Amino acid sequence: MSPIPPLLAESRVTLRLAIPLIIGQLGQMLISLSDTLMLGWLGVTELAACSFANTLIYLPMMFGIGMSMAVSIRVSQARGANDPAAARAALRHGLYITLALGVLTVLAALAIRPFFGIFRQDPEVIAIVPNFLLILAASMIPAMGSMAVKNHADAMNRPWPVFWISLGAVALNVLLNWMLIFGKWGAPHLGFEGAAVATLIARTASLIGMIIWCRGDAALKEWVPKRWLRLPGWNAVRDLLRTGFPASMQLVAEVSAFMMATFIIGSMGKDELASHQVAIQCAATIFMIPLGISMALTVRVGEAFGARKHASMRPILTSGWLMGLSFALLSVTAFSLFNREIAGLFIKDPNVLRMAASLLVVAGFFQFSDTMQIIAAGALRGLDDVKVPAWLSFGAYWVVSIPLGWVLAYPLGLGVTGMWWGITLGLTITAVLLGRRIWRKTAAVGDGKS
Repeated sequence: MSPIPPLLAESRVTLRLAIPLIIGQLGQMLISLSDTLMLGWLGVTELAACSFANTLIYLPMMFGIGMSMAVSIRVSQARGANDPAAARAALRHGLYITLALGVLTVLAALAIRPFFGIFRQDPEVIAIVPNFLLILAASMIPAMGSMAVKNHADAMNRPWPVFWISLGAVALNVLLNWMLIFGKWGAPHLGFEGAAVATLIARTASLIGMIIWCRGDAALKEWVPKRWLRLPGWNAVRDLLRTGFPASMQLVAEVSAFMMATFIIGSMGKDELASHQVAIQCAATIFMIPLGISMALTVRVGEAFGARKHASMRPILTSGWLMGLSFALLSVTAFSLFNREIAGLFIKDPNVLRMAASLLVVAGFFQFSDTMQIIAAGALRGLDDVKVPAWLSFGAYWVVSIPLGWVLAYPLGLGVTGMWWGITLGLTITAVLLGRRIWRKTAAVGDGKS
């Protein structure tokens, strides 16, 4: 029998699982994307400041995404075992953990405010960041809480209501941006900080909407907490932390490297930082698509491993890679052919526009490696293989990407583009190492060696 039909069948199953996961992650990113788009209309300084603030916030956000994955795993297991009590506990304790991470983000933002100078950013950028960053950090409390509720809904096969709530929050954010940034419809003219206030309101409304829906949905009546504010059970909290922490660190290894790249780029000037923000926001947004495929592969490979269906593992993995490759081809084509048009949606300054357009071409090419490595990492998580991949990723980004990017940017004079090519090489190394590992792992499992 030809291998193509089984691969198509596996792709359909993975895609059905991945779509709601992708939509949920995109909902979080679209709010920051709309902020970037509308702040670009104010000017280069505001766009650069948005880049700096979002870079600081992106690290705890990705950590929260990793931690919230534990809710999805535990709830799906509870649903399979017809154990509503376990699902209720997973949501309630997951909500405690993610809300606590949001509070820690605010405290970290307060602590770092006096030390912005160590990042060597443009003084005009640093001058307008503090209040914006603090408000944006406060918005992470409801944003991270929403991740827990969304993952519960996904695991209960009820992804679409939370999708519509998330989409409504994006629309609300755009409307409030327009009102608060520019002082429309009698709203106060808050300018740059208006975008952060809008994000805080929209994310809070999203969390409230999701909880109201959970409590009122008849199909979930037995599966959501009856008393949301009960004292936590610390054994349940530790169990979720053990599951979510390794996944979080895998994401943090990559994101922290991008943070350092942003600080290096910011030291070049506000034009470079603004162009970087345009490109990284576009890349980070579409990254949610391979991330969703990766999360789906974690579930599917894990199920196959648990059921000892070893022969199905490689077809599942290969189908995920083919889906990722198809996505990467689309993204590199779009970023290569329409780079100036995409960048022009964010900024009109000709120098920033030129740099952003060139970075989008690089971003298109590193989508290949980024997609392949995150899909391999997701499949490895399904085999409960998380520690070694985290160290491999850390080494590729921090031993190769950052030093090489700095050399290309400064001694070799390639500037911001050189920094991006350094990151691309690190992603490529990670994709090769993780891809080789999961390919060998699935063979070992299938041969009964693991």
